[in-house]
Amino acid sequence: MRDFHLPGRSAVFAENGMCATSHPLVAQVALDMLKRGGNAMDAAIAAAALLGLCEPAMAGLGGDCFVLFSPAESDAVLGVNGSGRAPAAIDEAGLLRAQGHATLPLGSVHAITMPGAVDAICCLSQRWGKLGLAAVLAPAIDYAEKGVPVAPRVHFDWQLRADRLQGAARRFFLAHGEAVPAVGARFRAPQQAEVLRRIARQGREGFYSGEVAEDIVNTLRALGGTHRQEDLAAVRCEQSHPVSSRYRGAIEVWEHPPNSQGITALLLLNILSCFDMKPLVPFGLRRLHIEAEATKLAMAMRDRLVAEPDMGAGWQQMLDPKCAAALAAQIQPDRVLPPPAAPQGVPHSDTAFLTVVDRDRMAVSWIQSLYYGFGSGIASEKFGILLHNRGCGFSLRRGHPNAIGGAKRPMHTIIPAMARQNGRVSMAFGVMGGPYQPTGHARLLSNLCDYGMDLQAALDAPRSFADAGCLHLERGHDAAVMAGLRDLGHRVVVPEVPLGGAQAIQIMESGVLVGASDARKDGQACGY
Repeated sequence: MRDFHLPGRSAVFAENGMCATSHPLVAQVALDMLKRGGNAMDAAIAAAALLGLCEPAMAGLGGDCFVLFSPAESDAVLGVNGSGRAPAAIDEAGLLRAQGHATLPLGSVHAITMPGAVDAICCLSQRWGKLGLAAVLAPAIDYAEKGVPVAPRVHFDWQLRADRLQGAARRFFLAHGEAVPAVGARFRAPQQAEVLRRIARQGREGFYSGEVAEDIVNTLRALGGTHRQEDLAAVRCEQSHPVSSRYRGAIEVWEHPPNSQGITALLLLNILSCFDMKPLVPFGLRRLHIEAEATKLAMAMRDRLVAEPDMGAGWQQMLDPKCAAALAAQIQPDRVLPPPAAPQGVPHSDTAFLTVVDRDRMAVSWIQSLYYGFGSGIASEKFGILLHNRGCGFSLRRGHPNAIGGAKRPMHTIIPAMARQNGRVSMAFGVMGGPYQPTGHARLLSNLCDYGMDLQAALDAPRSFADAGCLHLERGHDAAVMAGLRDLGHRVVVPEVPLGGAQAIQIMESGVLVGASDARKDGQACGY
């Protein structure tokens, strides 16, 4: 239990339904959808559509999503891959290699893969929702027309990435084409409201064909892209087969399979399982050192193996306990492993995660992204659809499983997750923050399982992340611990931006729901 003398907040407890999102207006819309008789999928779709307006640097109609969910009165964990593919005619890899690029440039039109989130929304609404697209998209349409006040963390992210907006995107996402909207300023997107109306009426065809599709493709081709109408029309989400592993033998953790990096979180948890973490100080030198070294090893495996599942990359070996044990044996208590080789894609992602559980205990874990802040920075000329740059997740190295290619999907950093205990779904959760996400999943589960923290405390606790030759430590860590890590050989830095954000909902054995929302974002958990 937290110390009530100190600033903080409690987890939220409710019985009929719960949602946790990174924005309070979005959380309220999801809760309203549950109260109107919608199920968790309806509420999640309503929230996902609105998040693109409330957090435009993080998500939107021009991005991708991954979803894990458990149907009502079931403990099965199902998955949907809502990630898009590169245009079929792309042939830029050789040119970019010749120009000396190691990765696709963030603002390049060739980094734009087909947006897959809208198709996933339509498919999941039809198959698993109750209220229909018109009802669940209505709140986002209304807010897009009337506007939403800009929240403090949203303003921070907007200001941080606004210089990436180019061309028409500046007209749609900057005040008078120049200024970042101030905290409390109303941000309107009537053109997006029109796109949402078309999706509500026509389903996926309102986005992937007709005037909206023409606007997207014409914008990209004018910039030299190889994108075609046929590429957009071919977008289809796919049912996926989630992968799992047990942590400490007690918690069964479920992740989305490749082309998502979820398998990395399972490998990291398996490495940590080789150590007795419980006696260690929760945020002391020893725990942080082990976690940092384990992260390096897991990320190195990811960058060698994770790609499209049909590329035969051998990623299944990452689930083998022998693989985890061999990696754990490399970790020494008194020295630092060298950093892994530079990843083959751009290691960044700005992301929005939400989770919903309804009265029938359908649970949804939903994550979506534009990849880098404001994606490619390119928006379609007429409707202002901001397009992601997920193609930056490709490798430009010939022969790599994740090498760029026509109609291929890149490796994705965004990962939803769920957990089961004693055969029943016990938690839906996600941690935002690009490559940090596997470490965030492991940190959350270790906080809960090894150190007995309550859910809100487990999300709010200080974070660390070994990445790009540095050990990033948030300011919540003790100065003596930072000094000790430096003495071990870690290059300790304090990041400008906090490490990700997180949302989670637990389902207690009693059936009571417990929700938590990370204080690093503007959001909240709410239930009824």
